[in-house]
Amino acid sequence: MFALALLAAFCIGVSKAGFSGISMVSVLLLAEIYGARVSTGLALPMLILADLMVYPVFRRYGSWGPVWRLLGPLLLGLAAGWWLLGRIDDTVARRVIGSVILTLVVLETARRNWPGAFERLTASRWFGGAAGMAGGFSTMLANAAGPVIQLFLMSRRFSKMEMVGIGARLFLLVNLLKVPLSAGLSLITPETLLENAKLAPAVLAGVFGGKAMLHRVPQRLFEWLVIGFAVIAGVRLCGW
Repeated sequence: MFALALLAAFCIGVSKAGFSGISMVSVLLLAEIYGARVSTGLALPMLILADLMVYPVFRRYGSWGPVWRLLGPLLLGLAAGWWLLGRIDDTVARRVIGSVILTLVVLETARRNWPGAFERLTASRWFGGAAGMAGGFSTMLANAAGPVIQLFLMSRRFSKMEMVGIGARLFLLVNLLKVPLSAGLSLITPETLLENAKLAPAVLAGVFGGKAMLHRVPQRLFEWLVIGFAVIAGVRLCGW
C-alpha cells in the first residue's frame, strides 16, 4: 500500500509541473488507500508543497489576470464543496466529482468538433463563472480541479506554458485558503501530516520529472493527455 501512496505522491508532483490530468491518478489511489474524504486532507499539504516549488519556476508564464477573473466563482464553489463534504459519504463524493470532470470533457469535445458553436458558448458571460464554480467545488471535495481548470484554459486558447503559469498561481492561492476549511472538518490531523512527511520526497521527484517532460511534449499531445486522464478518472470516480 505504501508503494501505491508513493506513486500517488509522485503523480501530484508531475501534475503540478503541467500534466494536471495525471492528478486524477493520485485522486484515485489516495481515495482507495485512505478513503475519499480522508484523502482530501491528506493530499492538501502535498499539493501546497508542490505549488511552492512550481510557482517560482513558472511565474514568468501567464499572469494573475485570469486568476482574479476566476477567483470569485471559484470561492463560491469552494464554499459549496466544503458544506457538502461535511454531509456526504465517500461514495457520493466520488460520483459527484466524476460527473463534474466528465461534463468538462464533453465541453472540450464540443470545442474540437463544433468550434463555432463552442466559441459562442464560451464567449457568454456565465461560462467562466460556471467553470470557476465547478473548479472550486471539485477542489474542495477531492482536490480534483486541475483538469476542470485546464480544460477551461484550453478553451481560451492559452498555450501549455501559460496554462501551467496560470494554474501555478491559482492553485497555490486556493490550496492555502483550503487549509483552515479542511482542518475544521478534521481532515488534516497530526497523523495525516506525519504521512505527508513520509511521502514528500516522491512529490519533489514528481515535480522535477514533470518539468523535464513538459518541454518535450508537443501541445497537441499535451491536450490529449489532459483529456485522456480526465476521462479515465471521471469514469472510475463514477463507479462505472
